[in-house]
Amino acid sequence: MIRVYPRGTHPMAPGNPAYFTGQVEVETLLEAPPPAQVRVARVRFAPGARTHWHTHPLGQTLVVLEGAGWVQEEGRPKETIQEGDVVWIPPGVKHWHGATAHTPMVHLAIQEAQEGKTVDWLEPVSDAQYQDN
Repeated sequence: MIRVYPRGTHPMAPGNPAYFTGQVEVETLLEAPPPAQVRVARVRFAPGARTHWHTHPLGQTLVVLEGAGWVQEEGRPKETIQEGDVVWIPPGVKHWHGATAHTPMVHLAIQEAQEGKTVDWLEPVSDAQYQDN
């Protein structure tokens, strides 16, 4: 059966402070029924807001819908992302993403579950790490 999820079906929820810094709202758009494993969320970041460091067992795709943000792989410089950009983060790569210091950002986060798990959350991104160029 084809399933249609009308706009507004899934309410925005505050981002869990155990996983995010700053004002973040998460709207889970899809947790596909088995055997599919795909999960999709729309995430809104206020200026200065970001995820904590994390990894994904099967990788993650980000599609920037509005605004501008940063994404950073551990050990590499952060990169600017903006509306229309698509980012692929490979499996197991430690990274973070969020809005720039002065611009909000909205992105879709798409990932697959492996044995029911889509993400391994790690430590917060410090203010120094966030502001570092």
